[in-house]
Amino acid sequence: MTRSWTLEVDRRRLDRTELVEGAVPAPGDGEALLRVDRVGMTANNVTYALLGDAFRYWRFFPARPGWGVVPLWGFAEVVASRADGVPVGGRVYGYLPAASHLVVRPARADPRGFRDAAEHRADLPGTYNVYVLTTGDPVYEAGREDLLVLFRPLFFTSFVLADRLGDAEADPAAAGARVVVLSSASSKTAYGTAFLLREAGRAVVGLTSAANVAFTEGLGCYDRVLPYSGLAGLDPAVPTAYVDVAGDEALRARLRAHLGDGLVAEAIVGAAHQDRAGAAAFTTPGSPVFFAPDQMRKRARDWGRDGLDARFAEAWRRFAPVAERRVDVVAGHGPEALRDVWLEVLSGRTAPRTGHVLTL
Repeated sequence: MTRSWTLEVDRRRLDRTELVEGAVPAPGDGEALLRVDRVGMTANNVTYALLGDAFRYWRFFPARPGWGVVPLWGFAEVVASRADGVPVGGRVYGYLPAASHLVVRPARADPRGFRDAAEHRADLPGTYNVYVLTTGDPVYEAGREDLLVLFRPLFFTSFVLADRLGDAEADPAAAGARVVVLSSASSKTAYGTAFLLREAGRAVVGLTSAANVAFTEGLGCYDRVLPYSGLAGLDPAVPTAYVDVAGDEALRARLRAHLGDGLVAEAIVGAAHQDRAGAAAFTTPGSPVFFAPDQMRKRARDWGRDGLDARFAEAWRRFAPVAERRVDVVAGHGPEALRDVWLEVLSGRTAPRTGHVLTL
């Protein structure tokens, strides 16, 4: 490829996009060039854009003033390297731009991968700066790359969220709740969390749109599934923890009014209902936003990094066969397809079973 490209979005109007082309960058001393190969696009990526300013997601991949590059998860190839310990030909999984290439400054390179120590990423959450070599990754399976780009980042959130909800040291109220309720229950993050909570013996109720009730029941991850109009089906006498995956302040208010003192814990996780109201809900002072890297750092201290990785790999191996039966992979190729899928997912038109995977 003799030219590079980047898909930029207007940060004030996310449905306005531009493809910016240029020369393929050359790595400097201590740098490596990644060619972005295979990525997934889900509502999670829309959440990154909605929270781009509040959570600094726009800073990972700088763009022109007023524009942003949406972060994606997926695989890339090392196509040029002037960094010690990072040979050409390595395949890595990590946080990637909606673009053809990425220049990184590898640090702490070892057989498992490296961290990007680029100056503009130095004070950003370290979770997003890690690039894992497929040859040193306990989760990697060549035949499940599509599943990994679609589910791995979401399931990692599910993994640490389910752990947090059961961590009496970190959140005794949530750990003591007899029922956990998740909104946007048809979303991948929600039902990954429900899967793990059910494994741990927790009672889990899913809230979803009327149109998605049948699909969500068919997942087999919930004890009960209710439409958003059916909040009366929740018992205020039962201590309940609520996990807002929808990012819907109006729904949270209705739930608080119905459950009263029965609502013992509450957390906001995502913005599956992609709109400006959802974005605002995340930045309301005092909102109990769950930030996965916080719990990940706690468990890295508790279990060690190898212990955390091993537990996640074990959970993934249990969940992957379930996820495979619940997703229809839709393949796309190139920047125009990426733009089309971005607009589709942004609009909320993507069916729950659909998983968009793009080769770039």
